[in-house]
Amino acid sequence: MPTSVSLEVNGRAIVVIVDDPGMPLLYALRDSLELKGPRFGCGLGQCGTCAVLLDGEPVLSCETPLTKVVNRKVVTLEGLGTPEKPSRVQQAFIDEQAAQCGYCLNGMIMQATALLAKTQNPTVPQIKKALTGNLCRCGTHLRIIRAVQRAARSA
Repeated sequence: MPTSVSLEVNGRAIVVIVDDPGMPLLYALRDSLELKGPRFGCGLGQCGTCAVLLDGEPVLSCETPLTKVVNRKVVTLEGLGTPEKPSRVQQAFIDEQAAQCGYCLNGMIMQATALLAKTQNPTVPQIKKALTGNLCRCGTHLRIIRAVQRAARSA
């Protein structure tokens, strides 16, 4: 039997109708709300491509049941900025050309945003620790670190 689940996504109150309220948040975001920032990577919480902010904290939406986000604030990549006005972190990633294939970038940007909300000027070891749960196979790690440093300087 379909169930309605209330949550806030990117500053908007949303009601999602689902068959299984225990389904992963990722599926509701992508399939019901058509948000494409969080991506399906491994489905096991090991790659970070599905990261979102839940009440300001990064979580992996592939392993977060929809029932855990009822009446809570979810921010996706789309909620950080727009193509016309990207967030400072998104702009720093653009400026540093911190992508090759770009598949990991959602998780990298969400984790970096959470880090910079808590730590104004993180060290390289702090940046690496914050990004540790994000897999990138393209080899743009140095550019990603520079992008986080650039975003920190632009605050």
